[in-house]
Amino acid sequence: MLPTRHSLATPYPVGPVNCYSAEINGQPVLFDTGPPTAETKQYLQQHLDLQQLQHVLLTHCHIDHYGLAAWLEREYSCTIYLPYRDALKINRHAERLDGMETILQEVGFSKSFIIAFRNAIDNDSIFPEFPQRFKIAEQDLPAELGIESLLCPGHSQSDLVYSAENWAITGDTMLDDIFQTPMLDIDLLTGKRFDNYRSYCQTIGKLVRLRGRHILPGHKDSIVSVDHSICQYVGKLLERARRSRNYTEELNAPEVVEKLFGGTVEEPFLKYLKTSEIVFIQDFLNDPQPLKTALETAGLYPQLADQFDRAVR
Repeated sequence: MLPTRHSLATPYPVGPVNCYSAEINGQPVLFDTGPPTAETKQYLQQHLDLQQLQHVLLTHCHIDHYGLAAWLEREYSCTIYLPYRDALKINRHAERLDGMETILQEVGFSKSFIIAFRNAIDNDSIFPEFPQRFKIAEQDLPAELGIESLLCPGHSQSDLVYSAENWAITGDTMLDDIFQTPMLDIDLLTGKRFDNYRSYCQTIGKLVRLRGRHILPGHKDSIVSVDHSICQYVGKLLERARRSRNYTEELNAPEVVEKLFGGTVEEPFLKYLKTSEIVFIQDFLNDPQPLKTALETAGLYPQLADQFDRAVR
């Protein structure tokens, strides 16, 4: 039996988000929590037996996916499992902020912007309360659940896919009609900028292993297919790379955002998101071969060859 989908309204531009519930070998499990809103709390209380809930598995710690994890842990004593790299961010928060400052300077942001950005990400409207007694999904999932966690970074460095024999809950790694901007961030394991581009190229090889399974995405009702979602995402990347190529050769990433959006993107966190996308594109344009190789290995390059050539020529 497939997990049950719960489509939850959010106050964010991405629109509704999905979480999923299931009883696996007699143990109630929730995959993602939805946003930290009163409406979501009420929905979960009305539609799930939270007193019996044992496990909460998070695909990644973005506000619409983990927003109620701390509340569920505190009020219902369930066990929260989150990705290892998100655990690093929680446990080394000050170090992460310092590292982010360095990265933002390197890509071309001003000191005043960096101060505004740091204040923004310390605001619980972007990163609400984290759980306190969490476990690590990649190493601590109970064997009797029979769930594999598959690290698939690209949208963020911590993205996990949870898969069983005939289904996979994919968070934001497998969507239709949505281009999920990769998040510019520090890699706390190396002290350098996390390489979203090459990580996504590696992720393509993991996602194609999900062919034939029922995909349960983090947004919208369903996807057409694994191949369709990969091709759509890469196609949007290639189109945006083609449009911004001339600018990226001459300007740093924040200047490209200014050029493309004409000063309409001013809110610090939104400008950071748009700049993250440009850095992703710049990394691709500087070295297109890893993406081409990943697509060839997955058997998908012929479907994107013309767009690929237009983007890099």
